[in-house]
Amino acid sequence: MSPDFRRELTINLEELDFEVEASHHEVAPGQNEIAFKFKDALKTADAVITFKQAIKAIVDNMATFDQMDYKVTFMPKPFFGVNGSGMHCHQSVFKGDKNLFSDPNSETGLSKDAMRFMGGLLKHAPAVTAITNPIVNSYKRLVPGYEAPVYMAYGLKNRSALIRVPSARGKATRIEYRSPDPACNPYLAFAVMLEAGIDGIKNKIDPGDPVEINIYELTEEEREERGIKVLPSSLWEAYHSLEEDPYILNALGKHISEKFLELKYKEWDEYRVQVFGYEQRKYLDI
Repeated sequence: MSPDFRRELTINLEELDFEVEASHHEVAPGQNEIAFKFKDALKTADAVITFKQAIKAIVDNMATFDQMDYKVTFMPKPFFGVNGSGMHCHQSVFKGDKNLFSDPNSETGLSKDAMRFMGGLLKHAPAVTAITNPIVNSYKRLVPGYEAPVYMAYGLKNRSALIRVPSARGKATRIEYRSPDPACNPYLAFAVMLEAGIDGIKNKIDPGDPVEINIYELTEEEREERGIKVLPSSLWEAYHSLEEDPYILNALGKHISEKFLELKYKEWDEYRVQVFGYEQRKYLDI
């Protein structure tokens, strides 16, 4: 996507009342990032839905006008061998005008609530992953080596960890949860992330020490020594983690959790019986 094309897209989004804070090309071919300003959880979930539908409509219109074969996808991993697409979620908790994550008197500028919120997210991350990464293709993105965060740790300046803490402080103090992808239902994803964090605050869950080295470069033994666990590597593993986490199931409610799991069982069964081109190329002549 050219800068002119992306600029036109941004202008159209601003006409729809989005406050676009950043727009730039990402690592993979044709991959772009557009970040818009936060609001409360419900309004932001509404905005995510509008954002995706609007971009598809705008690009379709541009493609017709320019007679170009543009196509928009929010698929987490559309192409083998290049980085997938995430939906990094920046989160903070306010009480009135006060950001509860901010503590100017602490060494890091983070409050105990911020630390415990991260503790809750890390505790419930395996179950949360079923919601934030809800399709079989999601797990083609969540593999080491393509900038996707698969290691359950947090860092103040570490993009290889599941949770990163951006440098802004004061009212802008926040944490960035990096595993979600654009295939998720934002209403469900925001709900379970918030509930996981609240559990951390209520039960004073310690997230441990920050990890500030490239986790991808650690051996499995070194990660085990540091207590760094790995996110589920498949939809099957993720929905089993969800089944085993009553707190996150309760956050979804009985009806939604049952229907969600029912759909995921069906999706996994459909997927696991397929025969793909990779298998045919590798095994057909055996």
